[in-house]
Amino acid sequence: MNTRTEAESRRSRKVALASMIGTTVEWYDVIIYAQTAGLVLATLFFAPVAGDLGLLLTFGSVGVTFIFRPLGAILSSFFGDRIGRKPVMVATLLLMGIATTLIGLLPTHASIGVLAPIILVLLRILQGIAVGGEWGAAALLAVESAATRTRGRQGSFPQLGVPMGLLLASGVLALVAGVIAPGEAYLEWGWRIPFLFSIVLVAIGFWVRRSVDETPVFLDLAKKRRQTKVPLATLLKRYWLVVVLAGVLFAGNNASGQMLAGGFLASYATDSARAVPLLPAEVSLATLIGSVMWLVSTYVAGGLSDRFGRRPVFVIGYAALALAALPFFWLSELGSFALLTVGCVIFAVGLGISYGAIPAWYAELFPADVRYAGVSLSYTLGNVLGGALSPLIAVALVQSTGSITTVGLYLIVMCALSIVAAFLLRDRTRIDLSIDNAEEQRRGITVFDRNDSPARV
Repeated sequence: MNTRTEAESRRSRKVALASMIGTTVEWYDVIIYAQTAGLVLATLFFAPVAGDLGLLLTFGSVGVTFIFRPLGAILSSFFGDRIGRKPVMVATLLLMGIATTLIGLLPTHASIGVLAPIILVLLRILQGIAVGGEWGAAALLAVESAATRTRGRQGSFPQLGVPMGLLLASGVLALVAGVIAPGEAYLEWGWRIPFLFSIVLVAIGFWVRRSVDETPVFLDLAKKRRQTKVPLATLLKRYWLVVVLAGVLFAGNNASGQMLAGGFLASYATDSARAVPLLPAEVSLATLIGSVMWLVSTYVAGGLSDRFGRRPVFVIGYAALALAALPFFWLSELGSFALLTVGCVIFAVGLGISYGAIPAWYAELFPADVRYAGVSLSYTLGNVLGGALSPLIAVALVQSTGSITTVGLYLIVMCALSIVAAFLLRDRTRIDLSIDNAEEQRRGITVFDRNDSPARV
C-alpha cells in the first residue's frame, strides 16, 4: 500500500469516527428524553398541570423536536452549502449538548410551577433545531469523503449513531434505574444523571469533530466559487418532488424506530395498569440488546447497498420491518423480559436494513450545489412525516381501541408508503458526486423524469 493510499485510509477512518460519534451523542440526547418521558417527566412536569392528559402532553413534547427540525435544516442548509459541512456539524453538536444538560438541571413543577414544563418545551425546541441541522453535515462528511464503491458502507457510519445512541442511552438508564438510583430515588433525583452525563459526551464529540477536514466536494465547490446563493430556494424550485419522495422513503423507518427509541415501548411495557408490567430496567435492557442488532444490520445494509444497489436493500428492509411489526407488539404485552427481548431483536433487523444506506442514496439524489439543503430537508421531512407524531398516534390508538395491534397496522401502512417511494426514485448508485458532473446529477432523479437515469459504473 503506498503512502497516499495509507493516508486516504486513515482519513476515511477518521471521518467515519467523527460522523458516527457526533450522531451518537446527539441521538443519545434525543433517546434519553424520549425514554425518560413516559417513565418520569410525565409525572414531574406535565401531570400536575394536565392531570390525565399528562402522558399525551409528554409524548407531544417528544414530537416538538420533530416540528422544529425543519427550521434547523433550513438554517444549516444555508450555511452548509455556503461555508461548509464541518462548521455546521460542530455548532449543532454544541447546541444539542447544552440543551440536554440544562434539562438535567431544570427544576420540576413542584419547585417552579407551570414554568417547568414551559422551559422544558423550549429546551426541546433547541434540541429539534440542533438535530435538524446536524444529520446532513454528518451524512455528507461521510459520503462525500468516501470512495465511489464504498459510499454505502462509509455512509452507514452516521446512521450507526442512532443504534449507538440507543445502546448508550439504554445502558445508562438501566445502570441508573437499576443500580445507582433504584425505585423512588430514580424518580426523585436519579433521572437527572443521564441528562448531565451528556456534557461529557459532547466534549468528546467536539474534540473529534474539530480534528477532521472539510469534504473534498465542498472544498472544490468553494475553490471554484460555485456555491448557490440561496440553496433552499433553488432546491424547492427545481427538486421539490425529489424532497417529498425522499422524505416518504425515510418516514416508515422513522415511525418504526420511534416505537423502540421514542419512549412508547418503555411507557407501554411498564404501565402499572397492565396485567403484568415490566420493570423500567428490564425494558431498558431489552431495548439495549435490540439496539445491538439494529447497529449490526445498519452497517451490513450500507455494504450490501454498494454491491446490490440502494433500492433492493431498502425494499427488503421495509418488507422485513412490516412483517415484524405485529409480532413485536404482541410480544411486548406478554409481561416477559425474554419475549420482549426477542421482539426487539427481530424488529431491529428491519430497522437497520432500511436505514443504513439512506446517506448514500440521499447524496446521490441531489446536485452538489444544493446537496446539503436537499439531504437535510429530505431527512427532516421524513422525521416529521414518520416520527413527529408516531408516539402520540400510538398512545391514541391504544387508548381508543384498547389494542396494541392497531399500532402494528399503522407501522405496516407507513412501511408500504416508503416502499412506493423507493420505486419512484431512481437508484443512482455510483454516480459521480463531484461538481464537474452537475449536469448528470440534475437529470434522471425520479421515474417521472423523461431523461434516462445515469448509468452505473
